[in-house]
Amino acid sequence: MNILKKLIYFFLKLKEKQLEVRLDKHLKVRANNKTSKTFLSPNVTVTISAQTELNKEIVLKSVTEIVSGVKNNPYMLLEYIKAHGTSVVKIANADKILALINEDEGLVCELKGLEALYINILTDCGISLKTKPMFILRDGEIDPYYMLHQFYKWYSLYRGLPGFDYKAQKLFRKYLNSSDTKGLENLTLDEMTGLKEAIARDNEAIDFTTNYAKSIEGSKKVLDKIQNEGGAEV
Repeated sequence: MNILKKLIYFFLKLKEKQLEVRLDKHLKVRANNKTSKTFLSPNVTVTISAQTELNKEIVLKSVTEIVSGVKNNPYMLLEYIKAHGTSVVKIANADKILALINEDEGLVCELKGLEALYINILTDCGISLKTKPMFILRDGEIDPYYMLHQFYKWYSLYRGLPGFDYKAQKLFRKYLNSSDTKGLENLTLDEMTGLKEAIARDNEAIDFTTNYAKSIEGSKKVLDKIQNEGGAEV
């Protein structure tokens, strides 16, 4: 069972007694982000996300135009990212360095605590327990499709789509490549909706990259590579 299905399973199968305990402890029965609202009652969950859906359409249209304009040149996409205020840092062995904190090359969202301190020191960003979103890569050739996937996620973040906050991304990284779902049943509504949004953003980026590769390459090998290397399955 994949992550999203596990998330839905635990969310729908929470016992009424557990819900009552949470309510008695004054835990939230609603979750808000910038563009969506989720309301929970014992019998129904309602999500209002019209603004999120509109922003998703804007992201899809805008990225399509940008990528077509630069013919998916990864270096030009990096220049676009830098021009819009996101730092691009290249460091030796970036993949190994990032793996130590369960991150991958490319877009590294906001970090906090010791992880943030670690990255700030390695990227010469000073001494701080918080980072801003940035791109971290090794020197050398950049795979255009991997970069496209990362660019789509960055642009979604740039346009204010939910799922990129610190808690949501930490949960996403925790469960992305793990079959261990221990703790999912104890997530608050805010944490559950944040994780769901993070999964959605990654899958939107994978869908775009897959469709682009299919239209340009028409190669099953390329599609298999993209689908096997990135993101959470739905």
